[in-house]
Amino acid sequence: MTRFRWSTAGESHGEALLAVIEGVPFGLTLDTARIDRELARRQAGFGRSSRQQIEHDRVEVVAGAYHGRSSGAPLVLRVRNKDQSLDALPPLHRPRPGHADLAGAIKFDTDDARPVLERASARETVARVAAGSVAKLLLERVGIRVEGFVSAIGNVTLGESPRFDFGWVADRDVSPVWCPHAATSTAMCDAIRAAGAGGDTLGGVVEVRASGVPAGLGSLMAAESRLDAALAGAVMSVPSVKAVELGDGIASASRTGHAVHDAIAFDGALRSLQRPTNRAGGIEGGMSNGQPLVVRAYLKPLATTKRALGSIDLRDGSSAPSDPQRSDVCAVPSGAVVVEHVVGLVVLAGLLDVVCADTVEDLDAGFRQWSGRRAGLPGS
Repeated sequence: MTRFRWSTAGESHGEALLAVIEGVPFGLTLDTARIDRELARRQAGFGRSSRQQIEHDRVEVVAGAYHGRSSGAPLVLRVRNKDQSLDALPPLHRPRPGHADLAGAIKFDTDDARPVLERASARETVARVAAGSVAKLLLERVGIRVEGFVSAIGNVTLGESPRFDFGWVADRDVSPVWCPHAATSTAMCDAIRAAGAGGDTLGGVVEVRASGVPAGLGSLMAAESRLDAALAGAVMSVPSVKAVELGDGIASASRTGHAVHDAIAFDGALRSLQRPTNRAGGIEGGMSNGQPLVVRAYLKPLATTKRALGSIDLRDGSSAPSDPQRSDVCAVPSGAVVVEHVVGLVVLAGLLDVVCADTVEDLDAGFRQWSGRRAGLPGS
């Protein structure tokens, strides 16, 4: 049986970005209009570059479908680039500090970092959002919902954490920076505007929540089977992410155990476990515990700035300013959408590890059986 897995291919200014997804159950209606809406969310956000006016991302299902539904074969999605100028672009001899340019040029023994830049570009994340949109379609069939938002840009921070009922999504969706609080959104836009005027860039923090995740996804038996490790690794692979937090992980390091760990109770009337807090972010011992998953990603400021940083010329080692490239001032809103979809991919992979599903009907039935057995006390 093929385990669920995904990969991407393509360059920033090449012909297209591709997502290849294996293990999608047979019979899923591939709602391309829904996927296109998710791609549009990734492109939106105050502080984006002129590239977003050039590209109007649309998904094409290239393989793995029959009459608009998944066929069980590897699913191949393509998003074409309108800017396909890769072979006409000049070489990049002066690496940008903070980007993959220098390390990649050394790794591949070249004085032209253009091929490195093209693959390392965050444009690649369009394929991740396309793949994650398919994952979300499957998760939503069984009542699992994954949503993300921006909680900080620069030194502007969302003060009060949104509720766990997703009532904030409508406010997020009208925000130019995907922050579910109007006044904070305005302050974030002001900060982005000021950074751009100074030729600089800004980073920030995004938070993703997944509700309806049953207890028992992931495992404690091996390092590679831990759900928290899978989430951290996948989110850390998103360009610009420099730190990942699960639950209140960072604050927990300075608190006592009684102030950190979530008490356990059993409601006899409802025949269900109750947890008054969720500081663990829905994961204990590498496994989901039935509470909402909470994942935060910390994104650095983008490496390409209008004011060049000190660098070298790879051809002779002489000092030179870094090469200018087209760039966003702030890509944190886009990062929230990308991380949301990456989390969805990891959750789906964990679910399909425990619920064997050749078809979407198998997934529905298997999920009901799995989650139903784990709704109360063990053995009850």
